[in-house]
Amino acid sequence: MNVLLEIVKEIWLVTVEMAPYLLFGFLMAGVLSVLISKEYVRRHLGGHGWGGAIKAALVGVPMPICSCGVIPLAASLRKHGASRGATASFLASTPQTGIDSLMITYALLGWVFAVFRAVVAFVSGIICGAAVAAVSPKEELDDQACTDECCQPNQQPAIVRMLRYGFLVLPRNISKALVLGIVISGILSGLIPDNFFADKLGDSPVAMLMMLVIGIPIYVCSSASVPIALAFIKAGLSPGAALVFLITGPATNAATLTTLWQIIGKKQLTVFLLVLALCALGAGLLMNQFSPTLGVAEQVCHSAKDALGTMDYVWTLLLVLVIGAAMLPKKG
Repeated sequence: MNVLLEIVKEIWLVTVEMAPYLLFGFLMAGVLSVLISKEYVRRHLGGHGWGGAIKAALVGVPMPICSCGVIPLAASLRKHGASRGATASFLASTPQTGIDSLMITYALLGWVFAVFRAVVAFVSGIICGAAVAAVSPKEELDDQACTDECCQPNQQPAIVRMLRYGFLVLPRNISKALVLGIVISGILSGLIPDNFFADKLGDSPVAMLMMLVIGIPIYVCSSASVPIALAFIKAGLSPGAALVFLITGPATNAATLTTLWQIIGKKQLTVFLLVLALCALGAGLLMNQFSPTLGVAEQVCHSAKDALGTMDYVWTLLLVLVIGAAMLPKKG
């Protein structure tokens, strides 16, 4: 019974801590969904080599698209003229971050983790895209106009599209994975004592390799991966090992890899996976190297506030309502 209460407590604390930041992230995601349209993305990702990879990473990092949503979009980008390198860069950078997941990262793990995560998503996307482009033949750009339904203009007012995407569409896409991530976080925190792995794995390379093996095949969206990473850190794993999970968990999973096999090729997929794994390990080593100086351990949230104010309950209630509405079955 005590363990069950501890699990429930941890779930509540994480939810309260992330509620205002996640709601703000949803709002900003809605704004970005209008400012950075899919049509804009399609028009600018046809370049070969570093150019296409850089533009794809620039567009992909802030876009609020999770691992599940990026797969059909990447396939559509490829179909509409994006190069193999740009497609790989977009698939590497986009699911790692999004304005919503960066806000959660800031709330639970601190500003260093949030900045580090955004930079790593951008850089790893460029490197993966350039590496894939290097082993791919040059391609002719297809300038034919897109006539698919997805390319047609939306007649709804911008504010309506922003709010609808931010508080209906995006939560519907990630709510189940997000709730699962919070529950897993509570279970890990409730069952595994704080610093359990500190003297067993800590900041050793074995811990990073373990996170790499866990992160590559499983499906976890960028927002849901943050509370799980928090639980790993509380259990004694290093910030670098947690960062490896934050990179590989959202960016790679079985569905993503099989899709990449089809749209960019087997050789390109092998290069993509190898380069992304090396980027994750390199980022983890850098995080561990600088985390004592940057005070990462002090920034990671180990418990919620001692006394909750009225607004804490308001934000949490609003988040529960948004997620609850998103998990209801669609009418019709």
